[in-house]
Amino acid sequence: MNAPDATDETVDVAPDADVDHEPDPNAPAVDIHSQPHPADAASGISAPQEKIVTEINTSLGLEDKVILVTGGNRGIGRRVVLLLEALGARVAFTDRSENKREHGSLAIHADVTYPGEMERAVETIESELGPLFGVVANAGVTRDGMFHKMTHRDWDAVINVNLTGVYNTVRPAFPVLREHGEGAIVLISSIIGERGGLGQANYAASKAGIIGLGKTLAVEGARKGVRTNIVAPGFANTDMTLAVPEEIRANIAAEIPAGRFADPMEIAWPVAMLLSPVAGGYINGQVISVNGGHRM
Repeated sequence: MNAPDATDETVDVAPDADVDHEPDPNAPAVDIHSQPHPADAASGISAPQEKIVTEINTSLGLEDKVILVTGGNRGIGRRVVLLLEALGARVAFTDRSENKREHGSLAIHADVTYPGEMERAVETIESELGPLFGVVANAGVTRDGMFHKMTHRDWDAVINVNLTGVYNTVRPAFPVLREHGEGAIVLISSIIGERGGLGQANYAASKAGIIGLGKTLAVEGARKGVRTNIVAPGFANTDMTLAVPEEIRANIAAEIPAGRFADPMEIAWPVAMLLSPVAGGYINGQVISVNGGHRM
């Protein structure tokens, strides 16, 4: 959704992007759903959510499953890690920084734009946590601008992280999952990948590409017991969206039938469901749009 009377210089508000790589330190990429929400509790899971987890954690079949989450240090990615842990999974997540993290079973300093680092990440996970079962490709960036003014540098920066970074993440994991004879992959796309967005040609192309990649992986992995699905979040409460002027946020929320932005945990639950061999065991190659009805 754009500001009223958008001019040639106006860009859309991207609803989601978890950062795992910043291509140019002199021109930092805009980080969206990897940003922590000010309302985050220390655990990231509210008391009612903890009660739900306690009641159903024996039914999702994720106990002791080893899962990799890229961009799992903040925002939606962090919520995914916390939820999966609460459901009994053993979760490794990638983090570009070397800061100590208190969540996750294993924090790995790795950059999704470097294939060798992601190959080593998969090897480390298998060595330290056990057989890999699931992958959540969540890392992403934005670098917005009108297409007729978009530079090759900005195009490449977004494609390299959001699309090639997913390839670099899944490429070493996919044959491992096939060899194990089971597994689940969830790729994080976006509502912008489904509908496009003003000033976001690079981001929309990368997130649309993720959908095509995910559907192909679903076909190629099915006979080996490996499912792939895609989650396309809409607008979520992150520091980035909270920084948008209140009037624009109100206009966006007014277009959403739910009348509000998502809590990041509301994105994490569908991810967990798709990973689950119980709840999602026969779901494959699907795009789950989590946007409050913003796009139907």
